[in-house]
Amino acid sequence: MKTKIGLRIEFLVFLLLLLFYGNYCTSQTKEINPPNIIVFLVDDMGLMDTSVPFLTDTNGNWVKYPLNDYYKTPHMEKLAEQGIRFTNFYAHSVCSPSRTSILTGQNSARHGVTNWIKSEENNRTEFGPTNWNWKGLTKKSITLPRILQQAGYKTIHVGKAHFGPFNSEAENPLNLGFDINIAGSSIGQPGSYLGTEGFGHTGGNKMRAVPGLEKYHGNDIFLTEALTLEANRAISQAKEEGKPFFLNMAHYAVHAPFYSDSRFEQNYKNSEKSEKAQAYATLIEGIDKSLGDILQHVKDLGLGENTLLLFLGDNGSDAPVPIENDYSSSSPLKGKKGNHWEGGMRVPFIASWVSRNEKIACQEETPIARNSAQQQQGTIMDIFSTLCHVAKVKPPKDYILDGFNLRNQFNGGKNKQRDELFLNHFPHGNHRSNYYTSLVKSEWKIIYHFQTENHTRYELFNLKKDPFETTNVSHKNPEQLNIMMKALSDEMNNKKALYPENEKGPLELIMPK
Repeated sequence: MKTKIGLRIEFLVFLLLLLFYGNYCTSQTKEINPPNIIVFLVDDMGLMDTSVPFLTDTNGNWVKYPLNDYYKTPHMEKLAEQGIRFTNFYAHSVCSPSRTSILTGQNSARHGVTNWIKSEENNRTEFGPTNWNWKGLTKKSITLPRILQQAGYKTIHVGKAHFGPFNSEAENPLNLGFDINIAGSSIGQPGSYLGTEGFGHTGGNKMRAVPGLEKYHGNDIFLTEALTLEANRAISQAKEEGKPFFLNMAHYAVHAPFYSDSRFEQNYKNSEKSEKAQAYATLIEGIDKSLGDILQHVKDLGLGENTLLLFLGDNGSDAPVPIENDYSSSSPLKGKKGNHWEGGMRVPFIASWVSRNEKIACQEETPIARNSAQQQQGTIMDIFSTLCHVAKVKPPKDYILDGFNLRNQFNGGKNKQRDELFLNHFPHGNHRSNYYTSLVKSEWKIIYHFQTENHTRYELFNLKKDPFETTNVSHKNPEQLNIMMKALSDEMNNKKALYPENEKGPLELIMPK
């Protein structure tokens, strides 16, 4: 007969084994439930196209500007309150380079897609480099979705792709590592935002008709809403299959043509803005509703705590508001989409877990500060490295990455390994700014204008003292100009950048005297 002491010992041993087994099972569950990932990418959405402020004063306090008061984005506001905003997040100044950088983790000067891609013909422009990467990525390219796909993720593309021209491998996102492609093709803008026009198939610009979505043709539905419904269905399907998902939610909005979304028209009727500017505001609010609907759907499926969302734009704002002395829809930042100034390449960026619970494994591994500002630089190339960390996957050993893991910055800290460099290389014409390369290095920024008209021009700004680029100090500070030109030259060489060309050959950099 067992003694009471013996029974107690056996019971304690049983409890210890039970605890060990429970912890073991929990750890195994963690291993087989990697985080879901949503990249919520808004076409042509600039830093000021929202009610959420992204600029701070010298003390780090948020500052609202008139455009912030014009737009209505309540779901972005909620996301910003539970996550972290970057005040200095850079993308390339036009769309295809940025979109390719998200997929590759490389600067456009390295992957070679340095201009937006025209579907029908090579748009290198008059002095553009002959061998720029007009055809985009291939089936053999190393891409973020392909790496995640190989790790067991359900990889979903919804909306605008614009990775390559017609009849190229990059035209179809399925060739780049996506399991599902909804409405993505070569086109860079929608033929129409209206279901009643078949999204361009029966009305609007038929040359830019949005593929798929036939079940919505003839219906009174806006393109943004149709894409949101399809994205939520794809998320549900991934859950039913028991797979983690990577959703590249790449809206066609808010790119031109500026159709008005009737659901939100009344909110801007008394704004005294132009009809186009009012229509643009409805596009912005439609995007915000999409964000809220997807966030709610993920929560309803019980996936919120295990889903990371990154919200961003792909280049500076293209909102149809007046341009006055080079200030416009990104004001107080100078310039807008396609420009070499900050307004052409600074974009909104928010990172947040869909539902916060700091005690679960994925949020412990990648903690995100609440309602915080991150003032250290971030770039569109960082998304690749960051999401590889989140998903615990690695690119091939010898693959070159130009971005950094944002983990420490997500938690409000600084990445001491960052070089604080952002190169924007645009060796093409026919845009708001032509044939230029810019480099941000910490608080300094250099813009080099290539000598397509037999002269070279430099612009130099101290972004700490002059964040809105009011004063070109290249003539007053020749020493700093030389330092920045040397840094720009090094970056160009490191990334094997292609130069503009004339009949005599490449228009290589001319260093200041």
